[in-house]
Amino acid sequence: MKLPLQLLDVVALLEDHPEAGLVAGQVGTIVEQLADAVFEVEFSDEEGRTYAEIALPASQLIALRYSPVAA
Repeated sequence: MKLPLQLLDVVALLEDHPEAGLVAGQVGTIVEQLADAVFEVEFSDEEGRTYAEIALPASQLIALRYSPVAA
């Protein structure tokens, strides 16, 4: 069961975005929902400094879950 993406979800990229300096697997946080299934995702370094912010469709993201989720 795939849960819908939500504000503040931690997500990983499923595709490269060279125009933003991002590659598949990089981790970001959803900071805004721009439209149905389109999200603004912020990418930050270990010190919390933002190095990229980009609008992405849900189809290019996977939510990272840190707790068990019922199937």
